[in-house]
Amino acid sequence: MKKLLSMAGAFGIFGALPAWAQDGLEIIGKPIDGKMGFQPAATEIARRLQFLDWMMLIIITVITLFVTALMAWVVIRYNRKRNPVPATFTHHTPVEIAWTVIPIVILVFIGAFSLPTLFHQQEIPEADVTIKATGYQWFWGYEYVDEGFAFDSYMIGAPATGGDNSLTPETEQQLVDAGYSREEFLLATDNAVVVPVNKTVVVQVTGADVIHAWTIPAFGVKQDAVPGRLAELWFEAEKEGVYFGQCSELCGIAHAYMPITVKVVSEEAYAAWLAEAKQEFAGTAQPLTVASN
Repeated sequence: MKKLLSMAGAFGIFGALPAWAQDGLEIIGKPIDGKMGFQPAATEIARRLQFLDWMMLIIITVITLFVTALMAWVVIRYNRKRNPVPATFTHHTPVEIAWTVIPIVILVFIGAFSLPTLFHQQEIPEADVTIKATGYQWFWGYEYVDEGFAFDSYMIGAPATGGDNSLTPETEQQLVDAGYSREEFLLATDNAVVVPVNKTVVVQVTGADVIHAWTIPAFGVKQDAVPGRLAELWFEAEKEGVYFGQCSELCGIAHAYMPITVKVVSEEAYAAWLAEAKQEFAGTAQPLTVASN
């Protein structure tokens, strides 16, 4: 699979490419300059993780403010000037019980939310679509396991396709030809992963050379791609659109230039893309439909 399109990486966006899949898709999951916070959650997994993050932030903030206020009160109330004669007691049973029980209650409360979220993420359901993602230095290879075809996915303008990591007029034209704009430079790939909306997608993740990581923030998924091991993640995207991710494990000099593009499309568009993809990537002729009079 690694060599399937490696010679054609620079030209993959110009042919009869099925990567379009569906026109007019909204670009939803991408980083925005100057912004903070999460990308819009497109899966139940992402919503649970974002809720857990905000809940933890509130708990941590309350604890931090309480401890800071307590320290300030102790410094002011019990300094040498205001308290010249120090206390001689060695322990305080109610306080010791409180600082033991309260953290236990907090941890149990956190676990009551975090463990179900973890199990929801790690228990892999039966797949409607199974994709094997293999990380290479420095691009991704994808195999649609049940469909019999595979392709490689390079960043548009990446070193692997002859670019120099700068937005040249040629690279910008490649982006336009592939349906993107200059704002998607360093995010868009020549071949995108295409999946149907509201379907369970299982991604089998591995590495071919060093450790990589397959990540889509808007889906709430991240899995290390370890050579010699096959790990799994799953998601069910709820909104049609284009979502971007990155290799999230330092993997070498071009680590920053192996993005991930996922297009979530309607079932009809996915079926049409699948037929074209089989012909494009597997060389499988599709049956002709002859209209009857």
